Amino acid sequence: MISPAPPGPPGPAARAPAAAPPLVALAGVTRVYGSGPAAMWALRGVDLTLRQGEFVAVMGPSGSGKSTCMNILGCLDTPTAGSYRFAGVDVGTLSRDQRAYLRRDSLGFVFQGFNLLARTSALENVELPLIYRGLQAAERHERARGALAAVGLTGWEDHTPAELSGGQQQRVAIARAIVTRPAMLLADEPTGNLDSARGHEIMALLTGFNRDQGLTIVMVTHEADIAAYADRVVRFMDGRVEADGAGGSA
Repeated sequence: MISPAPPGPPGPAARAPAAAPPLVALAGVTRVYGSGPAAMWALRGVDLTLRQGEFVAVMGPSGSGKSTCMNILGCLDTPTAGSYRFAGVDVGTLSRDQRAYLRRDSLGFVFQGFNLLARTSALENVELPLIYRGLQAAERHERARGALAAVGLTGWEDHTPAELSGGQQQRVAIARAIVTRPAMLLADEPTGNLDSARGHEIMALLTGFNRDQGLTIVMVTHEADIAAYADRVVRFMDGRVEADGAGGSA
């Protein structure tokens, strides 16, 4: 009887899979507006990596570059130099239409001013990005109702923004941002137009989506108590990342 050969090194199928690329990788990103003596350097060689599932607060004074960085992450602007990779894809190689598809399919946006359509119901506001995706009405209604339920607005589907409080309007905006099931949510001062109590309610919602669904969130804020909800805080100054460390405990 022939004895079996001793086991050799593991083959390709048995080896541990390669680590997934970071969700976001900025390398040497510079953004310059204008030219010559009038040139304004909004970003100066920013390096930043974000992993799937992180909750990152972005802070810094006005003019520090944080909003420009968010615009680049959201494919609303492009770097003058350097590279931006999203899920391993070099965004700089994409056409304008391809960047629009990336925004539509992979990114959600929440704004300080809510940006809801005034004469449109909460349900219709939440359905809007699904219309751009070409979903049929029945699926749009179902997903929009589910998103509104997830932000605590069951029963408010037919109300217009004028019939909602500021906190409720921001909940509708969050529902609109998550209804497409994005890979990353970009929130620009999401509590800036709210009182402190409503602001902390909104942050509890965002924290829950991050914790329970693994939603990656990047949030600009000027408020330390709001930044404390994040796992990580990145601080900008004069177009550069000045500090990058652990967040607080809200």
